[in-house]
Formats: sequence, C-alpha cells, structure tokens
Amino acid sequence: MSLRFPTPPCAEPNAASPLSATGRPVHWGVVSTGRIANTVTADLALLEDAVLQAVSSRQGDRAASFAAEHGFTTSYGDDAGRTGLDAMLADPAVEAVYIATPHGQHFEVARDALTAGKHVLCEKSLTINAAEALELVELARARGLFLMEAVWTRFLPAVHRALELVDSGELGDIAWVRADLGFPAPYDPAWRLWDPAAGGGALLDLAVYPLTWALGCLGFPNAVQAVGNLNDDGVDTQESLTLGYASGAQAQLLCSLTGAGPREAVVAGSKGWLRTTGPLNNPSSFEVHPLAGEPRTVAFESVGRNYVYELREATRCIQQGLTESPTMSWADSVDTMRLLDGVRNQLGVRYLNDAVV
Repeated sequence: MSLRFPTPPCAEPNAASPLSATGRPVHWGVVSTGRIANTVTADLALLEDAVLQAVSSRQGDRAASFAAEHGFTTSYGDDAGRTGLDAMLADPAVEAVYIATPHGQHFEVARDALTAGKHVLCEKSLTINAAEALELVELARARGLFLMEAVWTRFLPAVHRALELVDSGELGDIAWVRADLGFPAPYDPAWRLWDPAAGGGALLDLAVYPLTWALGCLGFPNAVQAVGNLNDDGVDTQESLTLGYASGAQAQLLCSLTGAGPREAVVAGSKGWLRTTGPLNNPSSFEVHPLAGEPRTVAFESVGRNYVYELREATRCIQQGLTESPTMSWADSVDTMRLLDGVRNQLGVRYLNDAVV
C-alpha cells in the first residue's frame, strides 16, 4: 500500500516547526475580512517567511480595520473607479492571494487572481462545481502559477500519522470508514450557509472533512449513494453518503446543519480500529484499538490554530516554483468536485453557477 495523499514535509515526524522559514519571503494578499479570513490570517502572520502585504474588502473601512489589526502594509476597498479586489490584484507587491469569500465567489475571484499573475490559495470548496474547478486548473497550468484548495485537514500531523498507521497494515484490511460533521446552524437567509447564491448548504461547507478520511484510507469510490434534506430555498440541510469500493469496503459519511454529533472519524479493519478524538477536521489525538494488543492514544500539540500547516505547504510550494501541492493535488480537487456534483444531482441541489457552465 502507499499513502493516497503524500505527507507534506511540515507534517513529517521530525520536521522543523511549521513556523520556520523554508525560503524567501512570500508577500500575501487576503481577499475578504470575514471570520475564516481573520482566523487564517492570524496563523499566516506566525510564519517567519510570510509578509502580510494587502487585504481587500468591498468596504474600505473594514479593510482598513482588518489591516490595522493584523499588520498589513496596505488595504483596498471599493471606490468610484474600481473594486478593492481589482486594486489589490493590480498591486505588484502582492505575490500570492488567500481567498476567503463564500463558495459562490471562489471561481470568479480565483480566475481573476490567476489572470493577474498571482498564486492562489482558495478556501474549500475550491469552486461550486467540477467545470469551474477544471477551468481554474487549466488556467493555473497555462500561467505556470500555484493553485491549491485550502483543505487544512489534509496537512495536519495527526491526520497523516493516522493514515500512515492505516497504510502500515496494523489495522489489517480496511472494511469501513465512518465520519460525521455537523452542528445546528440557526436559519438566516442572509448567512452564507443558508444562501443559495453563496453556495450555501451542508455539502459544500462540511463534506470535504469526512471525505478526507474516506479518501485518505480508501481513495475515490466506485459508487456513491446519497440521501438528504433540502429546505424551501433549495439548500441542503443534511445528507448521508455511502461510498462503495471494488474491495467491498464502504464509507458512511454524514454532514448536517441541523444536528450536533460526535464529529469523529472511525476506521475499521480486520485487525483493529482507530478513532479520532476532538473534531475530525482538526483532531488533537486518535485512539488505536488493535485486536491483538493494548489500546493506545497518539496525541499532538496544536501550533496556532493549526492552519499553519496548509499555509507552510503553500508557501513552500511557491518558494520552490511548484504549481501544485502533492498533498492537495489539482486532480484530487477536480475529482472531489465531480463527486460532489454527483451527490447534488441525487439530492436535487442546483446553484446559479451551474447555469453558466
């Protein structure tokens, strides 16, 4: 067996701190000033070779406040002549951009950034559908620019140690994976989670995390069956996915905006099983339960909010002239969007972006 997505250097057992410089400084721009932008930017500031160059927002005062809070050199907001995003993308000092807008805007913002010659780290899901993802990949390839979907879970040491254990055969042949992620989200039609125009719903916001465990242990499936619920706005509120594999293995994944669960991943094999402790998207440890042997717990310390690992990998790749990360490859992002497209077709979920592809 071999790891289905390689361990990044920053997550290797004897790796230096992910905060340590791996090359020349990279000058970053951040698109949006919302919650996730605030959290990730705080971790970006911890990297020794990251320069917080500029931030853009539609509202100039929010951009200025965000810049002052985090120590950016420049902020850009909309004015009478152009948008804050256009102004930031025209700034020659900005080398790479981190996109933290709602899903529905990812394609347009990433396309404009790549067209402007900027490297791109874009929040998950990379786009609304596979056609958009493929177009971004082709544009990045043609321009020779770095592009990566920011699935932070893929870069965490705890996740890679667990997958290495699975790959070692200690658990035997993997029979099934179960993973869930959900929380009760109060309904607000203006909130991105409930807004169809923003790509709202449980699937695009949450599914990538349970999928990380299924893909890491078993790869992409041969078949996917989905059941779920939609509200009156056509937004998916909850779904369960059953992934089937030629080996006979199965993965059962659940995402929900209506119920709180254990938020754990369980991997079951012929010789034992493991279970994450802490939320499966950012596990602090995992338990190993061999059938022939004593249970044990493998624990990990957090660094910042743990976004530093994906940020280190993106920075390393840019420094080394790579256009994609082996850990979060273009092919995986496109294939994931194809899988989610298939799930949406089964559930009847449609977005405005689908009409233009």
